[in-house]
Amino acid sequence: MGMWRGRTALMFVAMTGIMVSLGSVVGYAFNDVWLGFYIMLAVSLALIFASYFFSKDMALKSNKVHIITREEEPRLYGIVERLAMKAGLPMPAVGISEVNMPNAFATGRSPKDAAVVATRPLLYLLNDEELEGVIAHELSHVKNRDILVMTVASAMATMISYVARIAFYSSLFSNNRENPGALVIAIIAELTMPFAAMLVQLAISRNREYLADESGARLTGKPMALASALRSLETGCSSSRNNYDNPSCANMWISDPYGLKKRKFMEGLFATHPSTVDRIDRLKRLDEEINGVRHVY
Repeated sequence: MGMWRGRTALMFVAMTGIMVSLGSVVGYAFNDVWLGFYIMLAVSLALIFASYFFSKDMALKSNKVHIITREEEPRLYGIVERLAMKAGLPMPAVGISEVNMPNAFATGRSPKDAAVVATRPLLYLLNDEELEGVIAHELSHVKNRDILVMTVASAMATMISYVARIAFYSSLFSNNRENPGALVIAIIAELTMPFAAMLVQLAISRNREYLADESGARLTGKPMALASALRSLETGCSSSRNNYDNPSCANMWISDPYGLKKRKFMEGLFATHPSTVDRIDRLKRLDEEINGVRHVY
């Protein structure tokens, strides 16, 4: 698990490098190096503040989530309660989403403010061991504070795109003849830096999925139950009955909400999730480590 945390740290170093470079571009465009950093700071703080405090409510509302009680859904509530206690976490809110696909996600800015959500088709599709594997994965996101990590990564990527656009238009309409190279540099920044930031953000998202897979499988001690669930979820999300259309929330779900329907060339580079095949192979290796079971790859 330390490997995945280290990789995430390196990705944030890369994102910070992009931000610093873009700040320099803005400063060059305005003939004031520090101005670029001030703009970066103000915009990033505003975005992170909004994301930190309002992302949970937005995620629940946009995905048609109803917070349930033990009496309403004793099976799901009981599994969440048991695994949260085992993981040493406060009991999160438990929700049911009416989105028509088998999937699950967790949200909330901290373990004390978390919510774990399963869609109704997920409850119909999985047996208890598979459902435990999925819920353990989501609770691992909570314990690893992945919601906060992804909120910050998303805010940083959005900020980079926003400030690159500011630099471009400021240079485009500037009459400053003492700085003729500013427009060329701003165009290059506009074309490359938001794209680079997006790639880093997606890589962070995939990395945190691997970490949650491992953490959740260690929590239950049954990596292959999660592997079986992931296989069923991908098939279910690939069904023609799935009409999910909320790309801004795609990285939140345990399985790519578009299944195999939008897989194209270079899919790994632009995907919000690792491939299910790769995740299952890693879970097989973890099963060999934990339970001593040999698998064929």
